[in-house]
Amino acid sequence: MQTTFPRLLIKHATERPHSPALREKEYGIWQAMDWVSLLAMVDHLACGLHQAGLRRDEHMVVVGANRPRLYATMLAVQSLGAVPIPLYQDAAAAECVFPINNATVRFAFAEDQEQVDKLLEIREQCPQLAQIYFDNSRGLRNYDEPGVESLDDLIAAGKAFSGLHTDFLRKEIDRADCHDVAAMFFTSGTTGNPKGVVHTHNTLLNRAKAGADFDKLTSADEVLAYLPPAWIGQNIFSYAQWLACGYVVNCPESAATVTIDLKEVGPTYYFAPPRVFEGLLTSVMIRMEDAGAIKRRMFHFFMDVAKRVGPTLMDRQAVAMGDRLLYALGNVMVYGPLRNNLGLSRVRVAYTAGEAIGPDLFTFYRSIGINLKQLYGSTETAVFVCLQPDHEARADTVGIPIAGVEIKVADNGEILVKSPGLLKEYYKNPQATAEVLTADGWYHTSDAGFIDAHGHLKIIDRVKDVGRIKGGANDGAMFAPKYVENKLKFFPQIKEVVAYGDGREKVCVMINIDFDAVGNWAERRNLPYAGYTDLAQKPEVYQLIKECVQKVNADLSVDSLLAGSQVSRFLVLHKELDADDGELTRTNKVRRGYIAEKYDVLVDALYGGLTSQFIQTQVKFEDGRTGSVSATLKIEDAKTFTPVKAAA
Repeated sequence: MQTTFPRLLIKHATERPHSPALREKEYGIWQAMDWVSLLAMVDHLACGLHQAGLRRDEHMVVVGANRPRLYATMLAVQSLGAVPIPLYQDAAAAECVFPINNATVRFAFAEDQEQVDKLLEIREQCPQLAQIYFDNSRGLRNYDEPGVESLDDLIAAGKAFSGLHTDFLRKEIDRADCHDVAAMFFTSGTTGNPKGVVHTHNTLLNRAKAGADFDKLTSADEVLAYLPPAWIGQNIFSYAQWLACGYVVNCPESAATVTIDLKEVGPTYYFAPPRVFEGLLTSVMIRMEDAGAIKRRMFHFFMDVAKRVGPTLMDRQAVAMGDRLLYALGNVMVYGPLRNNLGLSRVRVAYTAGEAIGPDLFTFYRSIGINLKQLYGSTETAVFVCLQPDHEARADTVGIPIAGVEIKVADNGEILVKSPGLLKEYYKNPQATAEVLTADGWYHTSDAGFIDAHGHLKIIDRVKDVGRIKGGANDGAMFAPKYVENKLKFFPQIKEVVAYGDGREKVCVMINIDFDAVGNWAERRNLPYAGYTDLAQKPEVYQLIKECVQKVNADLSVDSLLAGSQVSRFLVLHKELDADDGELTRTNKVRRGYIAEKYDVLVDALYGGLTSQFIQTQVKFEDGRTGSVSATLKIEDAKTFTPVKAAA
């Protein structure tokens, strides 16, 4: 798409000035902003930032939740030829230092007092950070820090400037080219400092348009923007595709009201990582366990029908008339009310990505009539590489290459991608850029996988994480830790898993239980507990988790490639893995190497044959305080199965 984000804004404001562009929920009421009002706000913000000294090719940080004024600020920055850098709103202050200094950031948008305080905390380490503009003034009225100013004041100053220079914004926008830098997204930094991924208007909008064309998205669609804007997935769905298609983006009131807001909005286009879909299903199952016997039996009966018939109907294949009638009745009695309760009654297209989704979870949503599909992409590819066609959605693949994409598999199994959406570069890091981009335009994804007989891409694991078992009965067998972790996370009782086995004679795992799901399970059995740590070490909970581990082992035993990855020993951790404690990235990916170092005493105990191990761990609370959690963790052996040989 040979255009820019601000030009698309002008296009929508000209062609459909009073159609809603954004909605925001404030004090329980949804308020809409139309395209012409959004353009006026962007005009005033751009003029204000120009007066304040923001210049072409400079960077400006935006940190906060999805809000109309955050989006308007990003558009204003781009209108001036500058580059917005969204940062995670839940990142600790120290995590913001490197991006701000790396990009020599002088200007920042901060949503509220929490974000302002975070930026002020690191100001000594970022002396060039001169201006901080806040959106929500609550708690900030008496701040007298230099350079801390209300966004309202910036808009007012810009409005006055715009009145005297009515064509300023259009002239600035006309100076831009589609190959100019449009945004920069910092990676999670799992193995060092994060890298700034530089994208142009064309790379982002080209992929946004390709994804929209694939799923026939139009201005009539609606989305709910509730994931962090710093994550490129959210940015593509609620910013790039929003401007490419002109649909309505709805901004929730807060993180706590997302579930309610989802039901009120009823989006037609929905995206969520697997853990969100897992959470929705877990809440449903918890409520059903608490329901009366008749309602519970009806639910399970019709869900059995749905699992047998639903996916086939979704794929538009033939179904017996009796099953079709039963499903129609189930749609009235169970599936329809369930979709409505989940807030997904109007969804036409739903996507999940980031991690593998469990087959049972995937089947559940498709069986009740939700068109849930998987996609494959990354920050460096502007998200859209592979998508699943409506009637070819499968849990074990991530779809087919979409328009403009080429894929090939290297000799070591690594997926290589060529696409119009590839990053321009890693900012100020030519060495890292050269490592991932070949001279002839191929991008090294670092993912291992293959194209199946139907043309769909299958991902096994990260190339660097695929290892080998050494010693014992499975000597030389392939070990894919993420594959094992994801299979265990398919169970609603298990929230997170860390698997080890490369270079060792067996596979051992550390597990986080899902506190809500297991807590409800314990309460129904009158099993008392005093909190997460106490519940996690209950013998009954260990037995529950052991059954899950052994089911996974049974599944792995019939996989000729990964039968050697069966889990021999496990323990349940005494605390939940947390990004604030450095154990997860801000996109909730396990930092396996860091965890191995932090919990080396537990890894040694797993492989040393111990049956228990004491551990004390420092934790960081939400209010910034630190404390410690300690427990003696039990270590259990799990039954493994003889690999099943394929029939000749």
